[in-house]
Amino acid sequence: MEISIQIKMNEKLFLKNPEESELGKNIIKHSILLIHEIGFEAFTFKKLAKEIKTTEAGVYRYFENKHRILIYLVDWYWNWQEYRLMVETKNLKNPELKLKKAVLLLSTPVVDDETTKHINESLLYEIVMMEGAKSYLAKSVTEDNKNKLFQPYKDLCARIADIIKECSPKYKYPRSLASTIIEMAHSQNFYLKNLPSLTDFRDVKDAGKIALFLEDLVNAIIKK
Repeated sequence: MEISIQIKMNEKLFLKNPEESELGKNIIKHSILLIHEIGFEAFTFKKLAKEIKTTEAGVYRYFENKHRILIYLVDWYWNWQEYRLMVETKNLKNPELKLKKAVLLLSTPVVDDETTKHINESLLYEIVMMEGAKSYLAKSVTEDNKNKLFQPYKDLCARIADIIKECSPKYKYPRSLASTIIEMAHSQNFYLKNLPSLTDFRDVKDAGKIALFLEDLVNAIIKK
């Protein structure tokens, strides 16, 4: 899918917009590659600077710390997913088909979009699945929330909640169900790859069945 829009990011995430320079785009590109390779805990600005042949000071001109980079990457992913959901459901009138499309989109492993040259969405999907919770499981969560650093995730949840309300106007917990769908879509894929005894899905080929499981779960809840 081609991205025909510029994804706008919260300006409080960065000191200098990384999208406005080649160095900035390199910081984003190689942050994804490095975090995916070694994990967020082992990721440092020193290692990142070495990868892109710049100085730590050069990286610090764009981001205050590595936690801000993680939030930036996770926010970019949720913004991108919401955009995809808007495109995929734009011409659908049936709310049940919209919900089915949302579940399928969220539970299917992402393929890299080559039109976004400095962002590998496939690797970013895995980072969000493995490390995404660390963006808000932090002491700074209250202040970060006040600064609306988690708005893209909230916006995606709200969009899915609206679809749920279309399907079942009397259902009382659409936002809770929306966030549960997102989290379960990621956790089931994570279990499949890393902790298979926690899921009924045993093979990467079973990833598509996760969507069917979530559809069954959602339909059972909202049609109860």
